[in-house]
Amino acid sequence: MTVYSELSPSPRTILTPGPVEVDPRVLRAMSYPILGQFDPEFTAIMNDAMAMLRSVFRTGNEWAYPVDGTSRSGIEAVLVSLIEPGDKVLIPIFGRFGYLLQEIAERCGAEVVVLEKTWGQVFDPEEVISAIRREKPELVAMVHGETSTGRIQPLKDIGHACRENDVLLVVDAVATIGGVPVDVDDWCLDAVIGGTQKCLSIPSGMSPITYNERAERKILKRKRVEKGIRQTADYGDPSKEGFSPIRSNYFDLSQLQDYWSPLRLNHHTEMTSMLYALREGLRIVLAEGLDARFARHRRQEAALVAGLSAMGLSLYGDASCKLPVVTCIDIPEGVDGESVRAMLLDSFGIEIASSFGPLKGKIWRIGTMGYSCSRKNVLHLLGALEAVLVRHRVPVNVGAGTQAALDAYDSV
Repeated sequence: MTVYSELSPSPRTILTPGPVEVDPRVLRAMSYPILGQFDPEFTAIMNDAMAMLRSVFRTGNEWAYPVDGTSRSGIEAVLVSLIEPGDKVLIPIFGRFGYLLQEIAERCGAEVVVLEKTWGQVFDPEEVISAIRREKPELVAMVHGETSTGRIQPLKDIGHACRENDVLLVVDAVATIGGVPVDVDDWCLDAVIGGTQKCLSIPSGMSPITYNERAERKILKRKRVEKGIRQTADYGDPSKEGFSPIRSNYFDLSQLQDYWSPLRLNHHTEMTSMLYALREGLRIVLAEGLDARFARHRRQEAALVAGLSAMGLSLYGDASCKLPVVTCIDIPEGVDGESVRAMLLDSFGIEIASSFGPLKGKIWRIGTMGYSCSRKNVLHLLGALEAVLVRHRVPVNVGAGTQAALDAYDSV
C-alpha cells in the first residue's frame, strides 16, 4: 500500500498575472464550519456577497453574484445565456483572451465578426464604434485587461455607443476587478465577468458576474421551466416560433438568478467554503477602499517599472495603454527565458510568467495584483532578478534597480 506524505506546499512569492497569493484572512475564512445552503445564516452570507459585489463593480444592478467555477465559467455562462444561434457578435481582439471570447461565441452558434489589433496595442474606441455602426451586431464582447500582453482597453466611449445603438456589451474584467477601476454603470456595460484569483486575492474557483436589466430581458426571454421545480419568475414561451432556450443547464443565468434571488430555487449546491472566501475577500477590498486600493496598485507598478528600467531592461508594448497590474519585459536577446524563471523559483521562491502564442519565449510577465502587490514583493523581485540575470551573463546596471524603486517609493 502506498503511503503518501503530508501535504505541505512550498511557500512562494507569486508575481504572475494569476493566480496570486491569497490573503491569510481569506484562507482562515475557508476553514470555517460548513452550513447548509438554505440555512438562514448561509443565505445571509449570500446576500452580503451580492451587496459587496455591487460595490466592487460600482453598479446598482440587481444581479451581482458568483458563478461556481473558474473565471472561464463566468465568461461561458454570460455568453451562452445571451447569445442565440445566428446572433451577430462583434469581438475586438488584442490578445489571447479575445480569441477565447471568439471561440465561445462560435460554439454558441453566433455569426462572429472579428477585429484584430497587433499584440501590445489596444483599439482606439472609434475603431470599435465604427465597426458597431457598420456591422450592427446584437452583442459586442471585449476584454478589459488583457494579461497576455499587459494592455488595458478604454471602454467608456464604446459602452455609450453600444447603448445608443441598442447593442449589448459584455466585458471580461477578470484581470482588472479589484485592481483598477471597473465602472459598470458609468461606462454603460451590460454584463461584466470578474475573477477571484487575480486582484481580489481569493483562490480560483468562482467567477463574480453582474448584468443589468437590458441583459436580463434577453436571458428571461430564453428561460424555460425545469420540470419538478415550481418557477414563479417570467420565462420564455417554448411554443412560440423563434424560442431559443439556453443550451447549458449549469450555466443558465435564468436559473442561477432564481437561486440567488429570495426564491432560493434549487439549482446546484453552493460552494460553501469558496463563498466564505469570496465574502471575506470582498470585505477586505472594501475595508481598504477602492480608490486607495487602485492607488496601491499604481504605486507598486511605478516602483517596479522604475526598477526594471534602471536595471537596463526594456518594457514590452505600448506604454500609453499599459495594464497597471501586469508589467511585461522583453527577454534580452540570447537569454533562455525559462532558465531565468526556473532559477527565480528554485533559488528565491519567486514565480513570474512567460506568455502565449506569438509572445511565447519573447517576454516575461510580472503581476502585481491584490495581496501580492506589495513593496516587499517588488523589492524582493528586483534584487532576485538582478542576481539571476548576472548569473545568466546579462549586462545589467547592478544595484540600480532596487535603488530606483526605493526612489520611486520615496517620491510618493
